[in-house]
Amino acid sequence: QVQLDESGGGLVQAGGSLRLSCAASGRTFSTYAMGWFRQAPGKEREFVAGVSWSSGNTYYGDPVKGRFAISRDNAKRTVALQMNSLRPEDTAVYLCYVAVKTTIATPYRDYWGQGTQVTVSS
Repeated sequence: QVQLDESGGGLVQAGGSLRLSCAASGRTFSTYAMGWFRQAPGKEREFVAGVSWSSGNTYYGDPVKGRFAISRDNAKRTVALQMNSLRPEDTAVYLCYVAVKTTIATPYRDYWGQGTQVTVSS
């Protein structure tokens, strides 16, 4: 079983910064990607950022480009999301995900963390 342990988040004023971290544990055969989605009340889940585990290429949702940065630590199987210039519209529950194969015979599937609240006050 793969588990994700998220940390960070909290309350910050507009223009401030926060850093989220996520660590994956459990036996896996191969990791494809890790990253973050977010979900605000009454809205659909939205892609925030992701990193390809093999290449290190990073990807961002349009609303956060230029303000957020994702980084990874392969050895520790962790990702961090540095969030700068935060806006009230960034307020949401941020969910970490990882796409892994648990054995060579199984397809990649996503696992999700419990989520961490980020609140940006105006």
